[in-house]
Amino acid sequence: MKPLRVVVKVGTSTLTRDNGRLNLSNMDHLARVLSDLANMGHQVVLVSSGAIGIGTGKLNLPQRPTELRVKQAVAAVGQCEMMHLYDKLFGEYGRTVAQILLTAEDVADAGRAHHLSETFSALMELGCVPIVNENDSTSSAEIETGQAKVLGDNDTLSAIVAGLCGADLLVLLSDIDGLFDSDPHQNPQAKLLPVVEEIDERILALGGSAGSKWGTGGMSTKLAAARIATAQGCDMIITNGARPEALYDIVAGGRVGTRFTAKR
Repeated sequence: MKPLRVVVKVGTSTLTRDNGRLNLSNMDHLARVLSDLANMGHQVVLVSSGAIGIGTGKLNLPQRPTELRVKQAVAAVGQCEMMHLYDKLFGEYGRTVAQILLTAEDVADAGRAHHLSETFSALMELGCVPIVNENDSTSSAEIETGQAKVLGDNDTLSAIVAGLCGADLLVLLSDIDGLFDSDPHQNPQAKLLPVVEEIDERILALGGSAGSKWGTGGMSTKLAAARIATAQGCDMIITNGARPEALYDIVAGGRVGTRFTAKR
């Protein structure tokens, strides 16, 4: 099997439980699978949401804060906790992690984007797993979605990171199995679309706006990410983050979730 450069994005809904507390089982499974993929020769980048959700639980807050300055403060607490756990979990499987926090300006400026690309390459050559998130404590792009020209959610961020890394594959681990021909929460007969070759108006119409109560993204942001990734020559897959082991089948070319094929 040819080694791949893979960007994996994990959402808040995968990292936390319904009460906002950490889902340590999911985090451990994810760290183990990604470490094993690296042992197989693949280069792996993890884009991880969850700083505000994890910070909310860490501070024992009853709900996600609404005031911007408090959300940014909570994100600072959550990011620290999240990286502490990732460092511990990946370390158990012999992998070193690195933290990269980005803002819109970092990827919009050609010079800074070039340095980022070089940093990603160097980290992976050193056998590290870069862990990326938007810098919520200084940027309101994700917190106040829609206010940024470049970023705004971690689905979009992961697609941009895939471009910076020259990734072969972007995998979005979510709380849904993939893209369906109708809303599976409303229609039990909804059918999963295994492959999408063109993201046209019909496909875009299938995207919704609602995400989990702890996160910010919905299917519409994932479809937007798919447009970015596929335009850069990178396949993108949406699948359920409850089974990180599915990543083995994905890198082997198996049919898992919904695959958006790249424009070659």
